[in-house]
Amino acid sequence: MAARDYGQYSGITRALELVGERWAMLIVRDLLVGPRRYGELAASLSRIPSNILASRLKELQAAGVIRRMPRSRVIVYELTEYGRELEPVVLALGAWGYRALDDPRDEQLITPESMTIDLRSAFRASVAAGLPPTAYAARVGGAELLVRVDGSRLDVSSDDGPADLGFTAGAGIRRLILGELPADRAIASGVVEVTHGEVALLDRFASTFRLAA
Repeated sequence: MAARDYGQYSGITRALELVGERWAMLIVRDLLVGPRRYGELAASLSRIPSNILASRLKELQAAGVIRRMPRSRVIVYELTEYGRELEPVVLALGAWGYRALDDPRDEQLITPESMTIDLRSAFRASVAAGLPPTAYAARVGGAELLVRVDGSRLDVSSDDGPADLGFTAGAGIRRLILGELPADRAIASGVVEVTHGEVALLDRFASTFRLAA
């Protein structure tokens, strides 16, 4: 491992030595969405230099966090069981950071992987368990996602499929997720545009995906 040595013997310093290097946690984040080819990781993390991506992948493999696997005649990277144990850490870190977001800069993108993890961070399974199954076709920035909620189960994918509610939004959707803007005002102000389905279902979405401001 090329990671820095903090000179301390503790669990958190070892964790930072393994996944604390720049870009490492974003690679883990994207692989939490699903296995990815090298080119898919490079496209999602568009500003990562190719030599850094290659180095991080080698380091994470050496640490037992990810592995290379053949799949349909191509090589993909996926998390090991040990790597998947980072999921609650990534979701908690994402929820913590989401509350500090400002308006995005022009060069900042919303990717399908980043939005998927943001939704998983904000998902309130206990609330969803008491609501009817609902599917949302969400276009947020450059991310087009099918969000299926069935009881306490959440599935977010880039698949096409029927949806009860379709909507488009930009980065301002954070105000809905943070509870700063109720659903009706989000629509009236243009933060969210409903493309099909019952407008009232946006209230259900806002109840299901909520982070305290």
